[in-house]
Amino acid sequence: MIQVQDHIELLQIVKKQIGHTPLMPIRNLWKNERVKIYAKLEWKQLSGSVKARAAFRIFEKAILNGHLKPGMALLDASSGNTGIAYAAIGKKLGIEVVLCIPENASKERKEILTASGATIIYTSKYEGTDGAQLKAKDLYAQYPDRYFYADQYSNKNNYLAHYYGTSLEILNEVPGITHFIAGVGTSGTFIGNSLRFLDQPVFIERIALHPNNPLHGLEGWKHLETAIVPPIYRADLATEHRSVDTEKSYALIREAYRTERLQLSPSSAANLAGALELATSLKEGVVVTVFPDNADKYSEVIQKIKPW
Repeated sequence: MIQVQDHIELLQIVKKQIGHTPLMPIRNLWKNERVKIYAKLEWKQLSGSVKARAAFRIFEKAILNGHLKPGMALLDASSGNTGIAYAAIGKKLGIEVVLCIPENASKERKEILTASGATIIYTSKYEGTDGAQLKAKDLYAQYPDRYFYADQYSNKNNYLAHYYGTSLEILNEVPGITHFIAGVGTSGTFIGNSLRFLDQPVFIERIALHPNNPLHGLEGWKHLETAIVPPIYRADLATEHRSVDTEKSYALIREAYRTERLQLSPSSAANLAGALELATSLKEGVVVTVFPDNADKYSEVIQKIKPW
């Protein structure tokens, strides 16, 4: 049977595949020498999304703190990318991953999770990620010795992964950053980066992006006025709140491919839409955003808009 020390040694191997993603300047969709836009290409790491950062830190701290012992499974609710990250990391560590996900998750996500060996428990599509969270909490309450409940929506390691990782990469690569803008789902990306930027000697604006209605099509994002608000979320960290339209984001997928040769997911396109709108309001500055993942897991959207 695998031992704790084995997990610790494997963590060091997996850690090399997390983070340190490239930062890309947006040069064709946006041309203004006084206002620059950069984006972190977060699909360039293990599991293909920004969620690898939080998932790895959650695994790491749970193992090191003795909360995830040999023989236990990691349990959580996920709309997709975090679950895929858990599954990829868990497979490398030899740890079982059990996921509660809405039954209407995309075909690609289901196939990836199954191929990674994750155990999937489907929940009602009408309850979305909120329903999946309630199911995971119920399972943990029934079998507390069987599972480590990761609870990404409440787990501080979700945002600390960005406080100790993403934000430092951005500051090293773009020391002149004036604005950070990102969408809110579990809110880990926005909160972790904002906390770090709040500590800087030079003021950095922190803009939180939200879908403009409850029935949006931005995977992983939350319309906080009508959804369960993640406990780690702090609205006060934002210097400004802005909304993003799904259809405009979809249209930008096509434009980003035509001009930048980027194959963006809806979430990445939404972040880009927010960054472009912000940039138009500035006389000068350096705007940084995050592209959470690419188009690989969104065939239904891609087939609909046919961007390439």
